[in-house]
Amino acid sequence: MLKTPATLLLGILILTACGGEAPDTRPGQPVAHRRHSFKEIIKVFEPIGVMMRTDNYNAGKFKLLAEELMARRDDPWQYFQPDTLYPPSHAKPEVWSDPGKFAIDKKAFFDATDKLAAVAGTPDKRVARAAFEAVETTCSDCHKAFKTR
Repeated sequence: MLKTPATLLLGILILTACGGEAPDTRPGQPVAHRRHSFKEIIKVFEPIGVMMRTDNYNAGKFKLLAEELMARRDDPWQYFQPDTLYPPSHAKPEVWSDPGKFAIDKKAFFDATDKLAAVAGTPDKRVARAAFEAVETTCSDCHKAFKTR
């Protein structure tokens, strides 16, 4: 049982220190912008995944989401600047030490999203699912190679 206000304050400070990540305090906040850009991609990509995993496939909605994905896919890459490996980044140093591999994985993502956009609106869920899974694979491969968690 906490007996003094100082003990209570110490407990709150300890709990606060354990949670959350360091804020991005660098000029221009490139890590925060990069992370935000990827979250915006996920906001349109995950609903496509839900459609692929359920019986709720809607070709029109798939087309709209694919168009939104294409509109957002370019945004995060500009924030992988040379001096952006600092907390709260989850990027691995390999982003910068192996830029050739990073570029290959980025191109694979772009190629897969191009194919997804090409089939957007198809009434054939199997075709849509294959394109979705190809994009999903590029994301997973890149995360394994270049993201800490």
